Amino acid sequence: MLVDNIKLTIIAGDGGNGSAHLLHDAQTSKGGPDGGNGGDGGNIYFQGSHNITDLREFRYKKKIVAASGADGKGQKMSGKNAHHITVFVPLGTRITDPASRDVYEMTDTTTRILMARGGIGGRGNVEFKTPTNQTPRTIEYGTHGEEKQLFLELRLIAEIGLIGLPNAGKSSLLAVLTHATPKIADYPFTTLEPNIGMMGATAIADIPGLIDGASKGKGLGIDFLRHIEKTKILIHCIDLTNTSPKTSYDTVRKEFKKFNTGLLAKPEYILLSKSDLVSDTTIRKTRALFEKSGKNVLTCSIYDQKSIDALKQTLVDLLEKHNDSP
Repeated sequence: MLVDNIKLTIIAGDGGNGSAHLLHDAQTSKGGPDGGNGGDGGNIYFQGSHNITDLREFRYKKKIVAASGADGKGQKMSGKNAHHITVFVPLGTRITDPASRDVYEMTDTTTRILMARGGIGGRGNVEFKTPTNQTPRTIEYGTHGEEKQLFLELRLIAEIGLIGLPNAGKSSLLAVLTHATPKIADYPFTTLEPNIGMMGATAIADIPGLIDGASKGKGLGIDFLRHIEKTKILIHCIDLTNTSPKTSYDTVRKEFKKFNTGLLAKPEYILLSKSDLVSDTTIRKTRALFEKSGKNVLTCSIYDQKSIDALKQTLVDLLEKHNDSP
């Protein structure tokens, strides 16, 4: 099961306390202050990784706590600083801090983001010695590390997104365009989570079918609408055996508008799928229906290698055109 959003508590380590020790050894029975400083608490960082595909690691681990710094000791010995923690998450993860409203996007594997700062170690009594107070007992306690409640949301990063109503042929198309092996069957909602395949260096995502009311959580709902936000180009699959292709198209577009109007501005191409199951007349009429509305229309059948090869080249050309545009 794809785990793509979780709530997580992170607690950075506390700073260690300073020491109030007075020098006492074989030569000195009542010496001056020699209490060391406390160590700093551990920070918590987040960093993107190619080695993680979802957020399932945090499904049951709801809290991450860094170690505290060690207390100072006598002989002016400072406590050890605690080790920092780096939490690795998949690329495409959006981290939101509801309290501060800060939002972080994990877009590469080299940037380490400080999410919770550890506490500062307190000063020992040696730091408080003055000409008028030669044996201070004063110390500082370490400060507390930051504690935050975070919301992590994984939005798959794919350059091309296959969208459409359930059973529009998206999974089958992904399988022939790439080496992905999504579950395929002749009934709606076979795909219960997004699948990604690679066509050369191009990532293509099969987004689970959307239905009327998806933006309100109906069916597979908004869990998958958000995955479309990261794609550069949308391929809207329309089943040619569908007797109401325009209604199918409008249903998905309506949910886009309700969820995020920005999705309507993404480059979109209509792909008429299952062309092997209908007559040439049906293909021409359906193509004309969408072209009349100014849509770019493609046609293919997963059983026609020539049409698949042509579609692959078209997708490469479209992506190059999109990347070259300002």
